Amino acid sequence: MTVRPLHSDPATSMTGYIENAGITYPDDRPVRPDLLELPLAQRCDLHDRGEWDDRKWAEQNETWYSVADARYRAVTTRRKPESGTPLIRVGVKDTIDVAGLPTSLGLRHYRHHPAASATALSRLDGVEDLVIGKVVSTELNIGVGSGCMNPYFPHIDPAGSSTGAGVAVAADLCDLAMGTDVLGSVRWPAGHCGTVGLRMTHDPGLLRGIFPLSPPMDAVGWVARTAEDLAFLWQRLGLRTLIGDTGQPLPARYRIGVPTNVREGSCGPEMLETLDLVSAALAEDGHEVNDRRVSDDLWQRRGDAWQLCARQAWDGYRLWRHWITVPLHASTEQALEVGARVSDGHYAEILDAMFSCRQENAARFDDRTHVWLLPLDPSPPPDLRTSRPVATTIPAPGEADYDRRIGYTPIASFAGLPAIAVPARLSPVNRAPLGVQIVGQPGSEERLIDLARRVQLRLGTPALRPA
Repeated sequence: MTVRPLHSDPATSMTGYIENAGITYPDDRPVRPDLLELPLAQRCDLHDRGEWDDRKWAEQNETWYSVADARYRAVTTRRKPESGTPLIRVGVKDTIDVAGLPTSLGLRHYRHHPAASATALSRLDGVEDLVIGKVVSTELNIGVGSGCMNPYFPHIDPAGSSTGAGVAVAADLCDLAMGTDVLGSVRWPAGHCGTVGLRMTHDPGLLRGIFPLSPPMDAVGWVARTAEDLAFLWQRLGLRTLIGDTGQPLPARYRIGVPTNVREGSCGPEMLETLDLVSAALAEDGHEVNDRRVSDDLWQRRGDAWQLCARQAWDGYRLWRHWITVPLHASTEQALEVGARVSDGHYAEILDAMFSCRQENAARFDDRTHVWLLPLDPSPPPDLRTSRPVATTIPAPGEADYDRRIGYTPIASFAGLPAIAVPARLSPVNRAPLGVQIVGQPGSEERLIDLARRVQLRLGTPALRPA
C-alpha cells in the first residue's frame, strides 16, 4: 500500500502554516500588554519623572502591533522611528501628506511620495517625529468600506472616510490620529468605535497638503480614546496653536442649547434617549441646558451640504482621474454620479447660501448659548449583522430615508463650525455605542473638549475589551 506524505494534505499544511506564522484565530481575544493599559497622562508622568522603561515600551508595542494590525487592519504604511517607539504615538490619515511616507488616498493601485508634510502637521513642533504611520482612508474620501474591523464593537461598521483614525486609536495602535472631517468623517468613526472625535473650525490655511474633497467644508480632525486624553494632548502637543488667538476662555457654567429641530424630524427613540441622558448629566453638573432652535437658513441646508460635497468631489475627480489607472469601487463611482447630476445653477446657489449662512455665525451663539448639543446621528450606527450595506456614501434627494441619511453632522460642516463627537452609553438592544455631538462657534475647540470631558466624567466610560 502506498503511504502518502503528510504534506499532501491541505489541512495539515495549512495548520502548519498558521502555527509557523503565529496567526491567532478570530475567536481568540487579544490581551494588551500592561504598559499599553496605563492611562496616557500616567504614562507621560512616569516618563517625565525618569521612571519609564523605553526598551520595555518598544518591545510591548512590537508585540501588540503584530497582533492588533493583523486583526483590525487600520494601518496602511508603518514607520519605525530610529530612536524607538515614541512615548505618544500619532497616526495620520492616508489622504494627508507626511514627508517620507507614501500617500495612497485609499486607492488600491496608487501612491505618491510627498516632499513635504501637510501644513497642519508641520506647524506642530515635534509632532511629525511621533508619527508611527498612515492609517486607512476610504477611496478618495467617498467610498464605502475600508477593510477595517471595529476593535470593541466588531458588529458595528466603523464608517466614515477617516475610518482608520477611529479604529487605530480604539485598537491602541496610536494615541492620537489626525484625520479630516467634511460631513462627519472624523466624528462617525470616533463615535462608532467608542472614542472621541474633534472636527476643528474650517480653516483653509490648514488644508495645504491634504487631499481636497469639498474645500469649503474640509476641516482637520483628531481622534483620541477619551476627552481626557484629547485635553491632555491638546496642551502637551500644542494642538491648540492651530487655532491661533481665537481660543476662548472656559466658563465655569456653560449655556447649552438643545435644538428643538431634532424632535421634529426622523430622530429615533434610542438617540433621543441618549440626548436626554447627556442633557440631564450636564444639568446635574451645574450647566444651563435649554431648548433652542437652529434657524432654517442652516438646518434646511443639511441636504445641500451633501450635494455640495458630491459636486465638488466630481469636479475634483475630473482632474484627478488622469492618475487613476484601475476601476474605482462601485460605491465610489455612484457617489461621483450623484455629484455629476448637481447642476451648475444649484451648485452656485448652494455656495452663495453657504457664505451667507457663515456671516450669521456670530449671531448663532450669544450670551444665551455657548454651544449646541445634538445626537451624533438620527439612528444608532449600522449593525453589520442586520443592516444592508448602502450603495453609496452620498444620499440623493428623493430617497425614502433621505432625512435620516443626511443626519445632523452637516450642520457644523455647512457653517464651518467645530464639533466634537463623544460616546455616552451602550445600546441596550445590541451594545452599539450611542453618542452625541457638541457644536460651537469658530475657535471654541477648547470649550468643546472641556464639555466632552465633563460628559464622560459624569456618565463614566464603559470597561471594554478588544474583540
